[in-house]
Amino acid sequence: MTEGETGAAAGAGAAAAGHASAAGGTPGTGRPPAGSLAHRVPDLGALELLLAVARLGSLGAAAREVGITQPAASSRVRSMERQLGVALVDRSPRGSRLTDAGALVTDWARRVVEAAEAFDAGAQALRDRRDSRLRVAASMTIAEYLLPGWLLALRAQRPDTAVSLLAGNSTAVAERLRTGEADLGFVEGLTVPAGLDSAVVAHDRLIVVTAPGHPWARRRAPLSAAELSTTPLILREKGSGTRQVLDAALGGLARPLIELSSTTAVKAAAVGGAGPSVLSELVVREELAVRRLVAVPVADVSLTRDLRAVWPTGHRPTGPARDLLTLTRT
Repeated sequence: MTEGETGAAAGAGAAAAGHASAAGGTPGTGRPPAGSLAHRVPDLGALELLLAVARLGSLGAAAREVGITQPAASSRVRSMERQLGVALVDRSPRGSRLTDAGALVTDWARRVVEAAEAFDAGAQALRDRRDSRLRVAASMTIAEYLLPGWLLALRAQRPDTAVSLLAGNSTAVAERLRTGEADLGFVEGLTVPAGLDSAVVAHDRLIVVTAPGHPWARRRAPLSAAELSTTPLILREKGSGTRQVLDAALGGLARPLIELSSTTAVKAAAVGGAGPSVLSELVVREELAVRRLVAVPVADVSLTRDLRAVWPTGHRPTGPARDLLTLTRT
């Protein structure tokens, strides 16, 4: 080899090494760099474009089919070629045809895309199964007086979603969410239960009520906080949001006159004259209107509260749970 030939060969070798380096390959090998598959394998969009070129014989037609411009398609093909380290498409005025390497890569690409389509179909099946049911847990007041309207509105949007409702006190609602027995919950307590995220969906006020024949129904001066806190009341069980709010507002409660496990039972006992109680304004609105119950004012005590939607921390509601949450705010 002459001195000139030696110099030419060296120059060609340097150019090849430079091309491999620019392509992200390993200098001197022509192979793509080691690393994760995400760096070594073209993305699905690029593989779908290559399949379209093979089927249509035109880069422009392939670009239109996948919804991108021809310059963008050309750039994507060049990027694939640099990534793989081989030429895939020969371009000419008569169209585009695959190289031998391109035909082989296209065959592999077809299998990858088919596997991705199967993956997508499986994911859609999971979404359909998730969206076919909704498990709601709610404290008693919300379950009886707010949720029915929200669920009717949800049914209009999602007629194929089967909804199950688990009603209980706020403590039980939180536990069902933490154990995965419910997808979305609603509670009435003062604070957000541990392990849950929340959003305020409504506001409520607690009212002291008695039957019309009770002495409190005829009094003119408001009750004091001390008088209310030392009077035995008809109450929900421990763990209920209503009782939590009342206990916190008064700084303690006397031993219950009667302790019941449902709002409806507490209201019925109060209407029947068993004694005074403290109930949500939502619960007693009708009874107050027809004077089956009488509201008793209380001085210097705030009995307002927030009603919250709750869900496990870090797991924002999706599907029908997300739609129900949206409906609570409309």
